[in-house]
This record gives sequence, C-alpha cells and structure tokens, in this order.
Amino acid sequence: MQVVIAAVGKPRDRHLAAAIEEYERRARRYWPLDVIELREATARGVTPEQARERESTRLAERIPEGADLVVCDEAGQRVSSREFAVLMGDFRTRARSVAFAIGGAFGLTSSLRDRASRVLQLAPWTLPHEMARLVLAEQLYRAGTILRGEPYHK
Repeated sequence: MQVVIAAVGKPRDRHLAAAIEEYERRARRYWPLDVIELREATARGVTPEQARERESTRLAERIPEGADLVVCDEAGQRVSSREFAVLMGDFRTRARSVAFAIGGAFGLTSSLRDRASRVLQLAPWTLPHEMARLVLAEQLYRAGTILRGEPYHK
C-alpha cells in the first residue's frame, strides 16, 4: 500500500508549511506517504477553465498506476474521522494504494472527478489548497491513531 497526496501548489506561508510538514511527518508513522507538489498553472492569458484543465491533466499524469484516486472537493461526500479511518483501513487490508488529489485555485475538472473512485469533502466550504492539504494530512494522522486505538482522537 502506498498513500500519495498530489497537490497543486506549494504552501506560501512558512508557518502553514511547517504545520503541513509536521502532520505529514506524523502521518508517515502509520502510512507509507508520498507527497507530489505540482506548480500552479499560470493564469496569465488563459481562462480559469484552461488553467483547471492544465492542472488536472498534470495531476492525472502523476497518479501512480493502479492507485485508487480520491479527489478532495467541496462537493464531495462528507465522512467523519472514524469513517475516514475505516476507509483507510480498508485500503490497507486490500493492499490498495490510494492517491488524494487536491486542486489549485481553479479546482479540478469534472473528468478527473469522474475518474475518481471517491470524491471526499474536507470541509463544507472552499479551502485554499494549502489548508486542504493540512486538513488531509491531519486526518491521515488521526485515522492512523484511530485504527491503532491511540488516544489522539477523543
């Protein structure tokens, strides 16, 4: 099993970057985690749809062969932390790799969402990609602690 976070853009704020790094480090205690950061598409001279298409295409190219794709999107399915832990446990039990895709400022294309085995909502509101990545990393860490019965999740 491999867990991949494929995200458009790098954290710009050093404090937020440090928080993301910390939760990704913690999550690696429980999951073999790889992070793929893709440069944001330039918005100069292109429409938001063109930028979204470019970013989604580049994300799709970086998803490991055979991995289940999970798209993080505000219109996705809402799951609790415990339900997310069960989902991650199922991936582990089935020895299935999973790749989480986080879009940039323009989101992701419907074709990438359609290709996904799941579309998950990280929050009921729109999050900047840096915040989405932090929330996902924290939830991966939390899922690991839930599955091991550790006291982090109250």
